[in-house]
Amino acid sequence: MKPRPAPVHLPSPHLPNTDWADRFELALNGKGLTAMEAAERALGNLPPWVSGLMAMRNRLVSLVGLKTEAPKHGNQGLIGPFPVVSRTDDEVVLGFDDAHLDFRIIVDIRAGSAVNQIVGVTTLIRRHNTLGRIYLAAVMPFHKVIVPTLLTGAAGARG
Repeated sequence: MKPRPAPVHLPSPHLPNTDWADRFELALNGKGLTAMEAAERALGNLPPWVSGLMAMRNRLVSLVGLKTEAPKHGNQGLIGPFPVVSRTDDEVVLGFDDAHLDFRIIVDIRAGSAVNQIVGVTTLIRRHNTLGRIYLAAVMPFHKVIVPTLLTGAAGARG
């Protein structure tokens, strides 16, 4: 099965005043996967083409003073390039705040049928200014391809 868009329920306690959001879900065969395991599978080892796009993004945004590396977030650590904000067995919240926008990535897992689980990735954005709106518009075509690809990684396969 392929990742599919799903409704986002707002407001979210993870990012009050979210002004943009999307969500993708994927049914995984089997049971027992935790949200942390799903997040590590999806985000912990980015495909080379995604890493290349992230490196290009970092070079470009450094010209306007945006963060090019994720800040460390307390003792929660990182998954891939993203700081872990909070985690439970069923949900991992990643992200940080920047001058142009704040973002959160929520990886969650829930029971599907008797033989599968549903893994979801929700992206929440709160734009602060015109730069945040321009930035989001520029990355959106990539986001719509990258997130389903990374979600497929939670199943142990890459697109």
